[in-house]
Amino acid sequence: MAKTRLDKIKSYDEQIAQINNRKKQEMQRQKADERKARTRRLCNRMGLFEKLLPATIALTDEQFQTFLEKTVANEHGRRTLSKFGVQGNTTPPPAKPAALQPASTDKTPAKTETAQPSAPAPTGVDGGATGTG
Repeated sequence: MAKTRLDKIKSYDEQIAQINNRKKQEMQRQKADERKARTRRLCNRMGLFEKLLPATIALTDEQFQTFLEKTVANEHGRRTLSKFGVQGNTTPPPAKPAALQPASTDKTPAKTETAQPSAPAPTGVDGGATGTG
């Protein structure tokens, strides 16, 4: 029995639907693989971080964020990343809301973080001969 044109069209539509479902499933697998890889990377890197600096374990999330902003997420950190050929985010992170800012005990006006110092203080993090690291 020969298929009519309408039957052929219906068959093609079913094939298209099957292919679209396979595509959707493959995209879901891809996203799941990317999430797993990200989770593994985050766990490995934070494990290494805590191994190297165990004192950071006791910090609150806000304190840890401040620590990272002041020690890593600055111009020195971006220069170090560029040495590895990695171009990081060149804009500073958005300012924290005032409620998350640590309370200051002194009466001096708060400094804004928009101006970067012309030369950051040596930290010994980059393997330089500072004698502190």
